[in-house]
Amino acid sequence: MEHMPQTPEVYDFRQYDRIWQRVAPNLEPYPGMAAQPATSARSEASAIPAAPALPVLPAAPESPAVPVPAGPDASLPGAEQNPCCMGTEAEEMLEVITGYIEAALSDRRYLLALTRQAPSWARKPLRDMAADLQDQARRLMAAHYLITGRRYRPSVSAERIYVGRWCPALRERYHAAACSGFNYARSAEDTMDPCLTKLFEEMSKQSYAHAETLMGLLQRSLQNA
Repeated sequence: MEHMPQTPEVYDFRQYDRIWQRVAPNLEPYPGMAAQPATSARSEASAIPAAPALPVLPAAPESPAVPVPAGPDASLPGAEQNPCCMGTEAEEMLEVITGYIEAALSDRRYLLALTRQAPSWARKPLRDMAADLQDQARRLMAAHYLITGRRYRPSVSAERIYVGRWCPALRERYHAAACSGFNYARSAEDTMDPCLTKLFEEMSKQSYAHAETLMGLLQRSLQNA
């Protein structure tokens, strides 16, 4: 049985002409070939039925954004919504904060012990400074709780404090207060947490003020000696 020769596929170049006219209407699609008469091109173009217009569907209403429920740890520092203050930036200073708490309470005990053997004119300034140190410890413990969500319980010392002579004791307390002011200022520069920076700066100023008060007590004591 003989096979019939296949008729070569005939390409309809008119559809390419229409595409070309949309892309580059000023260029010749087939250089070197004779252009069809204008009347013939128009008649052929009119003979091709136009494609039916697609119906325009109304836009679907935009659904409101559904909030994603937060996980069980979303309220903790460092979770999805990190607080701008006392958050992950302040966590790096936790050991420093606990150290300051213990130091403030220790210095308070020394000042109270010094008050018991101080002259009458020096007792009120010493008690005021001891109250300031207790307030510092409380503020630092509040900062610790804001960062961690846990209460810090400072160590309770039952050790008996020996103060010694009055003027050497004032000298020692002066250096302790001045060093506290310096350390608070240095920590304020080291931390990236703005609220913790402000807290350290306030305590630095207060500690330096204590050092000036102790220096004034020492000056009066040396004059009366």
